[in-house]
Amino acid sequence: MTSQSRLDLPGTYVFDGPTSRRGHRMNKMFMSLIDPAARTVFTADEAGYCARFGLSEEQTTAVLERDWQAMLDLGGNIFYVYKLAMMDGLSMQYLGGVFTGMSEDDFKAAMLAGGRTDV
Repeated sequence: MTSQSRLDLPGTYVFDGPTSRRGHRMNKMFMSLIDPAARTVFTADEAGYCARFGLSEEQTTAVLERDWQAMLDLGGNIFYVYKLAMMDGLSMQYLGGVFTGMSEDDFKAAMLAGGRTDV
């Protein structure tokens, strides 16, 4: 499969080199949240914490507004974005629902039934 054909799969999020570079600072910030002390600092001043990592204005807005799709669009890696979701008490199934336009419960049910049937 060529690189171009991978990009032509409707509904498929491709995390490639350019996407990784675009989201590097944001992903680095998300990864830092594995440290309890960093989570405390982040919680106390989310905008200031984003600034420490040099996030763009768009990335900062996405983080502060918990715009999960925008975080991916701006270069976020789902596994790093999930670290922020966990801080908010959200599950990976919740994010799966967000990204597929389903509720968390519907997404869970679809996965238990063998996956989505609409793709």
